[in-house]
Amino acid sequence: MSSEVRVPALPESVADATVLAWHKEPGQAVKKNENLVDLETDKVVLEVPAPADGVLGPIAAPVGTLVTAATVLAVIDTDPAAVAAATATAPAAPTPAGSGPGVDAAPKADDVLAPAARRLVKEMNLDPAQIAGSGRDGRVQKADVVAFLDDRDKAVPERDPDTVPTPVLSAPGLSGEAGRPEQRVPMTRLRARVAERLLQAQANAAMLTTFNEVNLTSVIELRNRYKDQFEKAHGVRLGFMSFFVKAAVEALQRFPVLNASVDGNDILYHGYYDIGIAVSSPRGLVVPILRNCDQLSMADIEQGITDFGRKAKDGSLSFEDLTGGTFSITNGGIFGSLLSTPILNPPQSAILGMHKTQERPIAEKGQVVIAPMMYLALTYDHRIIDGRDAVQFLVTIKESLEEPARLLLRV
Repeated sequence: MSSEVRVPALPESVADATVLAWHKEPGQAVKKNENLVDLETDKVVLEVPAPADGVLGPIAAPVGTLVTAATVLAVIDTDPAAVAAATATAPAAPTPAGSGPGVDAAPKADDVLAPAARRLVKEMNLDPAQIAGSGRDGRVQKADVVAFLDDRDKAVPERDPDTVPTPVLSAPGLSGEAGRPEQRVPMTRLRARVAERLLQAQANAAMLTTFNEVNLTSVIELRNRYKDQFEKAHGVRLGFMSFFVKAAVEALQRFPVLNASVDGNDILYHGYYDIGIAVSSPRGLVVPILRNCDQLSMADIEQGITDFGRKAKDGSLSFEDLTGGTFSITNGGIFGSLLSTPILNPPQSAILGMHKTQERPIAEKGQVVIAPMMYLALTYDHRIIDGRDAVQFLVTIKESLEEPARLLLRV
């Protein structure tokens, strides 16, 4: 008897996947629901579990193979005799120090590595047991591996300036002459997809960006006044992003064309407000979708964004989290950006760019005052959005943030 390991169903927006890593070798015993192989798509890394107990047979799709939905990756021999034989011939795992009767055995190091972390550990030839995990149940994320490498580099003693060692070019993909190393690294599926979509946006849309600035004094004062009570009441911190999401929804309701998209020769107006929130992850920039934002409270928005950040860090964002969206918000200010021109996220027709909040002198009622100011950028598709609508949309966001009571009164 046998059981096939197949590529799971992929969403319509994902055509194929790449085999990233196998966690078992042919002839090894596997258990049902044990993570058997990782598949990398242009959005997420999928973990494919073993469909049954058995012995892994020949692998039909080695690492690097491009596969589509339902493709057979391998076959598992479920015959009890084969399982018994594989188990009997498997080398006994060494007993870790401090283990024994009454002591829980430590999990295998490979089992606590997130897919992206596992790949980096393998490339850098690291011992995963030395890396502390920050994920759920101690799971090691890519960010943990990067932090481990940074700490290790800092711990290396300074060398004698008179001694110049010859670089060792032994890492994968590393080449070049002594003292001038080069490394060729293939793009990840996510990075390649991002590059493709950015070029698509530039080629297929008439992008234009309009700018404004917003005085965040009122928002900051409101947040400082109620943040402790908010967190106690809702169990989540009150950030600034919920104010921007609410202001964006208000502006989108007044100017629905910015919530629309181009579909051939038609304009498709959306009667819902699914806002993409750009989030930095170890694999790169991802844009999970916060759905029905017009129906969410500020606590719901903050909780949703917090969940997205956690999922992005530990690599658990799903296809559903990343699919759809009618408008996007990106915040380059968290990295120190003062001003930028965001690029559209197709097929959306507009994106709001937030930036660093910086105290600057401004004129207010004939006086020069110091205020926390932020530049806002709105990139839009000029094919369907006129400059007047884009400018008024951004002014609406500015007014809503400078006078947050407008969001409550809808004025």
